[in-house]
Amino acid sequence: MSTPPPPAPVSRERVRAIDWLRGLSVLVMIQTHSLVLLTPELRKSEWTGRLLKVDGLVAPAFIFSAGFALALLMVRSAAAGVLHERVPRNLRRIAEVFAVAALVNAVWFPIRTEPVWLLRLDILHCVGLCLIITLPLAALLASRPRVLAATAFALAMVAFALAPFSDSAGEPWASFLRKSSWAPFPLLPWIGFAWLGAFAGCIAGAWGRKGLARALGFLIALGLLGTLMPRVLNDLYPPHRFFVTNPSNSATRFMWVCAVLLVMLWVEGRMTPDAKPSRARRFLEVFGTASLSAYFFHEMLLYYRVFGVFSFQKVWGDSSGWLKYAGLLALLIACTFVLCLAWDPLERAVKKAFTRAGQWLLSAPRWPRPARRRG
Repeated sequence: MSTPPPPAPVSRERVRAIDWLRGLSVLVMIQTHSLVLLTPELRKSEWTGRLLKVDGLVAPAFIFSAGFALALLMVRSAAAGVLHERVPRNLRRIAEVFAVAALVNAVWFPIRTEPVWLLRLDILHCVGLCLIITLPLAALLASRPRVLAATAFALAMVAFALAPFSDSAGEPWASFLRKSSWAPFPLLPWIGFAWLGAFAGCIAGAWGRKGLARALGFLIALGLLGTLMPRVLNDLYPPHRFFVTNPSNSATRFMWVCAVLLVMLWVEGRMTPDAKPSRARRFLEVFGTASLSAYFFHEMLLYYRVFGVFSFQKVWGDSSGWLKYAGLLALLIACTFVLCLAWDPLERAVKKAFTRAGQWLLSAPRWPRPARRRG
């Protein structure tokens, strides 16, 4: 009888590059939303158009990073025999994403009279849905990383290939698949980035940085190929919004996201493991590890009118030149950074309290029920 193949060599190295990618995405996201501070004329300028092209990488980077982290943890947990513990923790994290998403929608929309607004698919809802769809398959195949990687890659390609058809989808599917004011971030094509992230994260978990570097190189080459075929990929489909759903547009986005991640991976590889982190690195990692908090705090600072009087948009909206905009952006980033630092210990304390309460409930003695009297 033949011996079974040896298990995949699971890597335990922390991939800080993915934290840096998230941190950089947070900074670009804040810059994106802060464009409301510019004068209307400057928002129509050529420089703003160039910024918006870069800003278009923020959502793919966030969703890619979410899929990456999920698959990475699933593969490592399966190898360590603690997958049954990791899955509930991931579910709690996904619940946190949905909770913050609902809170943001509750701030902006009249949910008391129209609670349906809680279901509006903004970026956090999209991230949560992508994760809740990805989690079952990632957990099921985590012990077979080759199969998981191949499946995640195939699903990503299917999502990108089907995305142009979503522009002509009818209800009720249109509310979840087609971009609109109700769904700024529908499932298609965005779930494709989550699956690509799961593909890369699975390889990073099973084969380490070298495997991840090769996977990113492959995705960059594939993205470049799609970028160079816009007319071919456009003509394959009925009329659709090219810069929203066409596979060539998605290929360009994941090509640049993977290129940035590959550069960050190279920088990480040149650092000594015990090197003291620089201030710039700590700054970036705070945003990378607290991206959910950063999203909420910067939105509230920028748009929410405290006591109906102050917000960045209320006081400085539509009135800033480039120099003033740069100063306000730096101030907004600094305020968000401070709030993330202040919230982190409180968040940890709350989570610890809930964990202890849950453990106490599970370990509490169960009194036997009194015997029923016969009569």
